[in-house]
Amino acid sequence: MSSGETVKIGLLGMGTVGGGVAQIIEDSGELLAGKTGARLLLERVLVRDPARGRTVELPPQTYTTDPDTVIKDPSIDVVVELMGGIEPARTLISTALQEGKHVVTANKDLMAQHGRELLQLARRCGRNIFYEASVGGGIPLIRPLKRCLVANRIERMIGIINGTTNYILTRMFLDDMDFQEALDKARELGFAEADPSSDLEGRDAAYKLTILAGIAFNCSLNPDDFPTRGITGVTRADIHYARELGYTIKLLAVAEEKPEGLALGVYPALVPLAHPLATVQDEFNAIFIKGDLIGEAMFYGRGAGALPTASAVVADIIEVARSLQHGGAEGAPPNSNRKPTLLPPAALTSRFYVRLLARDRPGVFGALAAAFGEEEVSLDMIIQKRRQNGIAEIVLVTHDVNEERFNRSLQRVARLPAIEPDPSVFRVLA
Repeated sequence: MSSGETVKIGLLGMGTVGGGVAQIIEDSGELLAGKTGARLLLERVLVRDPARGRTVELPPQTYTTDPDTVIKDPSIDVVVELMGGIEPARTLISTALQEGKHVVTANKDLMAQHGRELLQLARRCGRNIFYEASVGGGIPLIRPLKRCLVANRIERMIGIINGTTNYILTRMFLDDMDFQEALDKARELGFAEADPSSDLEGRDAAYKLTILAGIAFNCSLNPDDFPTRGITGVTRADIHYARELGYTIKLLAVAEEKPEGLALGVYPALVPLAHPLATVQDEFNAIFIKGDLIGEAMFYGRGAGALPTASAVVADIIEVARSLQHGGAEGAPPNSNRKPTLLPPAALTSRFYVRLLARDRPGVFGALAAAFGEEEVSLDMIIQKRRQNGIAEIVLVTHDVNEERFNRSLQRVARLPAIEPDPSVFRVLA
C-alpha cells in the first residue's frame, strides 16, 4: 500500500466500543489521515440487526449479518473483532488471519485463554494481531511493554486494572457507602454490568494480568495458574480500619519475578495512602511497573468506556496502516512458550491485616499474642474496640511473614474458645 491510499476495515460487532470506533473514524478521519498518510474506511460491519438505529450513520450497504461477507472480502485490509466472548470470535479471527487479514481485537477473555495459539497462527500466516485495547482500555500498556520497555528486565508489576471494582471501593472509602450501595451506584452510572460477577470476583483482572504478565516476563500463562480473589468480602468496617491505619483498599493484580520463580495473584489489599496507586480513584486504572533500567513508572488513565477503549482500537488500526505502508506482511512477533516456575502463595512473604471478633474475656490479648508468637509472627499494629453484647472487635497488622506460617498462626487463633469464626484477612502492600 502506498502513502495516501485507503485502509479498508471490516468491523465485527457494533456495540458500545464498536460504535465508539465508528465515531472516531467518521469524526476524525481527516486528522487521522494527516497523521498516518492513509484514509481509514469502514467497508463492512457485522451486526445482528441492520435496521436498528445507531448514533453513527453509515451507508446501509455497509451492514451485514453474514460474517463471511466481512472476513472473506478480498478488499478488506484489517478485521476488527469487538464481539467479545470466546466463540465465534476465536473462529472468525482464525479465518480472518488465514484469509490474509491483520486483526485488531479488544477481547481480553480470548487473548488471555487462547492468545498464544492465535499469535502463532498469525505468525504462520505472515499477519499480526493487535490487542492494546484488551487491557487497560485507553491506557497504552501492551505497546510500551513490547517496545519502549523491551530492554528492561521487569521486576514487579502492580495494577488496578478493573474500573468497576475500583469505583466501588472508592465510593466505600470516600462516601462511606456499604458494598451494595456502591455497587448499585456503579450500575446506575454504567460502570457495572447487569451481571458484574466477573468484575467482583476478580476474573476480569485475572484475564488482564495473564496478558500483561505474559508480555512483561516473556512466558506463557493461563488465568488458572494463579490465585484470584475478588472484593465481595470487603466491608465498610474494613474500609474504616484501613483509613485509621493509614491505608485504603484496592483490588490489585500483582506479578513479581523472584530468583526462585514468578509470583502472580489478584486480590484486595491495603495500600498505603502515600503510594501512587492509592490516588487512583473511581473507574480509573493504573499499572505501576518497576524495571531494572527505568526504575519505577506508572501508567494511568480511564480503563474502560466506549471512547477510551475505542481510542486504543483505532491506534491499533493505525499500526496496521503503517505496517501496510512499509511492506504489508509484518508477521506477529514470536510468542514465548516458556512455562515459568510459578510460586505457590504459601511460599510468599507479605504483611497481613486481620479483623476478628472475640468474646470480651480476660486473657484474650495474651492468648492471641501467644498463638501468633508460637509461629513467630510479629505484630506491628493492634486496635481493639468494644462492641455490643460483650463482643470486642480486634484489628491487627503483622510485620512481613511467610504466608504458610501466617496461615498456621490463624489456625491456632481459630482454635481459641473466645474467637469468633471467619476473620477478615487481607494482604498489605509494602
